[in-house]
Amino acid sequence: MRAVLVASLRHHTRRYVAASLAVVIGVAFVVVTGMLTGAMRTGLTADVGAPVAGVDRVVTLVDQRQAEKLLDRAAEDGVPALGLGYAMEPVTRDGVQLTPSADVAEASLDPRLQWQDLQDGRFPTGPGEALADVNKAKSSGVEVGDVLRVGSGAAATDVEVVGIVDSPPALGASLYVPWQDLRRLRGSLWIDAVAWGGTAAQATSIAPDASVEDADAWVAARQAEITRGVDVLSVMALMFVAIALFVGVMVIANTFAILFAQRQRDFALLRCVGVTRRQLRRAVRLEALVLGLVASAVGVLAGAALGAGLVVLVRHWFADMGPAALDPLWTGGGFAVGVVVTLLAAWLPTRAATRVAPLAALRPDTGVDVRSAAGRVRLALATLFLLGGTGLLSVAVATRTLPVMLAGGTVTFLGVLLLGPVLVPRLIRVAGRLTGDGPVRRLATGNAVRNPRRTATTAASLLVGVTLTTAVLTGLASSRAGLDEEMDAEYPLDATVTAVDQPLGADLADRAAALPDVASVDVLDGTTATIGGVEVPLVGTAGRVASVRGPDDLSPRDGVLLLPYDVIDELPKRLGDRVWDEHEVVVTVAGRERTLDVEPASGWGRAGIVSTTTLAALDADPRPTALWVRAEDGADAEDLRGDLAALAGASGAGLDGGYSQRAWVDLQVDILTGAVVGLLAIAIVIALVGIANTLGLSVLERSRENALLRAMGLTRRQLRRAMAAEGLLLSAVATAMGVALGLAFAWVGVQVLIAGVVDGASLTVPVLQVGGVAVVAALAGLGACVLPARKAARVTPAAGLALD
Repeated sequence: MRAVLVASLRHHTRRYVAASLAVVIGVAFVVVTGMLTGAMRTGLTADVGAPVAGVDRVVTLVDQRQAEKLLDRAAEDGVPALGLGYAMEPVTRDGVQLTPSADVAEASLDPRLQWQDLQDGRFPTGPGEALADVNKAKSSGVEVGDVLRVGSGAAATDVEVVGIVDSPPALGASLYVPWQDLRRLRGSLWIDAVAWGGTAAQATSIAPDASVEDADAWVAARQAEITRGVDVLSVMALMFVAIALFVGVMVIANTFAILFAQRQRDFALLRCVGVTRRQLRRAVRLEALVLGLVASAVGVLAGAALGAGLVVLVRHWFADMGPAALDPLWTGGGFAVGVVVTLLAAWLPTRAATRVAPLAALRPDTGVDVRSAAGRVRLALATLFLLGGTGLLSVAVATRTLPVMLAGGTVTFLGVLLLGPVLVPRLIRVAGRLTGDGPVRRLATGNAVRNPRRTATTAASLLVGVTLTTAVLTGLASSRAGLDEEMDAEYPLDATVTAVDQPLGADLADRAAALPDVASVDVLDGTTATIGGVEVPLVGTAGRVASVRGPDDLSPRDGVLLLPYDVIDELPKRLGDRVWDEHEVVVTVAGRERTLDVEPASGWGRAGIVSTTTLAALDADPRPTALWVRAEDGADAEDLRGDLAALAGASGAGLDGGYSQRAWVDLQVDILTGAVVGLLAIAIVIALVGIANTLGLSVLERSRENALLRAMGLTRRQLRRAMAAEGLLLSAVATAMGVALGLAFAWVGVQVLIAGVVDGASLTVPVLQVGGVAVVAALAGLGACVLPARKAARVTPAAGLALD
């Protein structure tokens, strides 16, 4: 049997290419995932302990006020201490806003806690000096000697950049300032831990609820936390690996089924000369084992090369990635998975091929017959799975439970796959009739449904990819629609330019409206009020303002003040607490006081909003105080912010608004969409390889038949058209089924995952994207049959009839 095995591998090498390719792609996917996650883990965990390297303890806090007490006492007693946290604040230079939200952390004045890697300049020696991160400094043009304003309103502070530093990503910030400056930003400041150079007793005496732990233990915990986050990404990637391998199993099983069907006569002859079923089964399974070993080895090599290249590419854009290295666990696991998947995929076709008696092997396989016992069992299981899966999905929608939804979707999809040998041929016949009449169409339809099981398996591999891609695209589009509604409520204005020390210039609105990314500009009159010693601009509105997004018109009732959260945080603590509790405040304008009801809100900067009637009662002569800007659809957020920042800086005004945040959220959704579709595309590629392989092997299987058709008058062109129509029918039916299933699963996903978070969430179908998936999948199926069709058409009738 060894000679038979070697001869079979040598003779059928070409026919195993498609099955090998599916294994290579799956194994390479695993290896690449391991290399990327390993490099990410190494980069993110590097130097996590740098901020606490100069102390022995870390104090973990649960109360922000205790953090301030601890750091203030440390400064008084000369105890080394460093706050591990940050504030999110706008940063301006020469009146021009550099960023609407920068993370600002503490820069220690104690050399023992100056942990950053100094690239240029020096470390701060007192308040009013700062360090800038080297990467953020490059993007914003910040240099040593620049004076930056951090924060807004009364909490704003000016600092001079005295050094440029590099810091690890896990605990890095854009800007570092001494504690005396950082504590002024308490409105957005959060410190969850303090690197502590004193004793544990000193720390607990100041912060009784705090926990004190060894610095090494704290570092180990942070590294474990980062590792868990990276592992979550790895598991998500492995889900797509599993999808690709599941499709690969279908392709490999179909390949072996076709090859064994073509070799039935060979098997019969071997049985006739004395080879037992066990020997024959062992021989063909050894073929599968050799195929799995070789393909897995090639997959490891391909994955190692591709992974190294991707790590280098990612490090070019994300410098904090670690070096590329093969992970033994991932590499060995990928190799083992490739071999096991190949053996499993070949198991059933092997049993079917070797179970047939020698004489019965001379008859062709007719596939699944629903009238047979096997066909009835298959239909019964399909019905059971469909009913059970639908029931689970109904429960998931009612209870909004993710695990139940995943289980229901899996069971339902398995039911569809089991029903495939009955459903797919019928749909192909319907599609064939819709394409018209004629010998080519009838020939293509007949060939496509000749073996129902093979047809269903080939279509199923493409069905998986199209279903998941459609579901993901529709789910993300529905999520984007829900997020847009949330962003409209949280950031109703794209951009605001608000006067600070003097009214806005008369021509500022015209200059803003002339900017390329601006759709409309509204000018609002207002005044300056004093609330608890804090100066706050007030603007008046009446009715709907064109620049406002969403259902809210930002037009309060008379006697009501829409007061931003940031302004409330700037108020003296006692007054701020009273505002939150009693929802009213006393405002002073030109020496006149008035009590207004307060509705806390945000999304337009530091200005308070009142009705025009209330504004007239406060100030009889209001002046232009704010511009509300609406951006053009698809406008570049950085360009818009830069242009408006230049105008605001020249006018001494403040810049705010939510368009940058909206654009950032849209970018994240776009990145997620691209990443998911790209990963699912691997499964679709494997499926298309399977279609090409099925058609290619069917050319060999039907060589005599094609030759006979040619001898009876079928032209080469007609034969190519018949093969193309066969591939197109197969891919079109799989695509149509995948789109329908994907939309159904997406609806369930929206009800389970989105409707509970966003009120009134509904299914949003991205017609162009889903249509693009359908067209690409159908045309790719057509393209997959080009080479098989050309090969079939090249064989002359005489040569084809002479084949045995």
